[in-house]
Amino acid sequence: MREPIQTPDDDAVDEIVTGLLRFVDSVVVPIETQHAALLNDPRRAYDERGAHTAEVRQLKAEVRTRSAQAGYYTMFAPSSIGGGGYGAYLLYRAWEALHRRYGPGRILPYASIAHWAYGPSVLCAQLTPAAAEQMLQPFMAGKTTGCFGMSEPDAGSDAWAMRTRATRDGDDWVISGTKQWITNSPTADYIFVFAVTDEALKSKRKGGVSCFIVPMSSRGLKVDSVIKLFGNVGGDEGIVSFTDVRVPASALVGELHRGFDLALAGVSTGRIYNAGRCVGLARWALEKSAAYANQRVAFGQPIAEYQGISFALADSATEIYAAHTMSVDCARRLDRGETAVEQVSMVKLYTTEMCSRVYERCMQAHGGMGLTNEMKLYDGWHQARYVRIADGSAEIMRRNIARSILK
Repeated sequence: MREPIQTPDDDAVDEIVTGLLRFVDSVVVPIETQHAALLNDPRRAYDERGAHTAEVRQLKAEVRTRSAQAGYYTMFAPSSIGGGGYGAYLLYRAWEALHRRYGPGRILPYASIAHWAYGPSVLCAQLTPAAAEQMLQPFMAGKTTGCFGMSEPDAGSDAWAMRTRATRDGDDWVISGTKQWITNSPTADYIFVFAVTDEALKSKRKGGVSCFIVPMSSRGLKVDSVIKLFGNVGGDEGIVSFTDVRVPASALVGELHRGFDLALAGVSTGRIYNAGRCVGLARWALEKSAAYANQRVAFGQPIAEYQGISFALADSATEIYAAHTMSVDCARRLDRGETAVEQVSMVKLYTTEMCSRVYERCMQAHGGMGLTNEMKLYDGWHQARYVRIADGSAEIMRRNIARSILK
């Protein structure tokens, strides 16, 4: 059953977003400033495994808990578990505003809202009473976090190729398999793991996959390694292995064999989140580049006077406007209860590729400075490049769109 959602009007959305930014400015940024030496030095921010150090994890937890107390952290968690129950439109607006204001290369501002895969989400409304009693209160308070265990080494875009199995043994389930590209797994307290529970149904692509909530401290569960991207010394993604991990029947999330229904809701939310992230990051970069172009003088005049620069910025502004408009339309469709698979795919495809193009232009407009750590443009480009694959690659999005229009 679809969770009821709040759909505030634009004035109310503006007020909530303004309040969120005010919270980050007044609470989070001072924490960030106080610990800048730690947060800005990857050699100190990550441990020898490549996961965030205990000090960084503590700072993120402080932001989460204070945001939860202020009412922002759980805005998008279902109202049935005590969350705000807000829908896709506010979700898009909030993430877009955060990324536009605070830009790339920062950690703490983005801990202010529970990410659908790390914190309270629609999955939590499907917990059994026993599981909810055990883990939900600290989860909602921001004291603990989770991760979303779907992808596998041989089952990325094709989730039906999943090999992780959950086998019934008396009143328990025993889970074995490997998950890969699991964001937040190196430091999470729980994992929502998807596993095959009926091979016959799965082989027909009619179900047979179920979701379980599993403590990361469970015997037989291990984060084998942290996946590092773009030459970074650390990362948020990990490889997680399950070796005969035993969980009680109460660990089942939602209906048996219907795990993909839960996953689809989460992935759609993730694609709207990534749209907000990409539009916000692109706007941050464009504003930074426009200011630089007006200040930087070459051959006797600001480089903004040269069409090689100004037209590239104009193209970026046009694409950002298109990305924002389609994202808003798609989010409103989802809030009305539409499945909107075609539109969600278009939004994910266009916003992520748009963001990459904008960063290419903005880095070029900055010349050599655009490549420096100081400007942080490289981090935004890395994020844009990464999300063209994460939560459904551009090729899968094009396949979804083509299938829809060719029906």
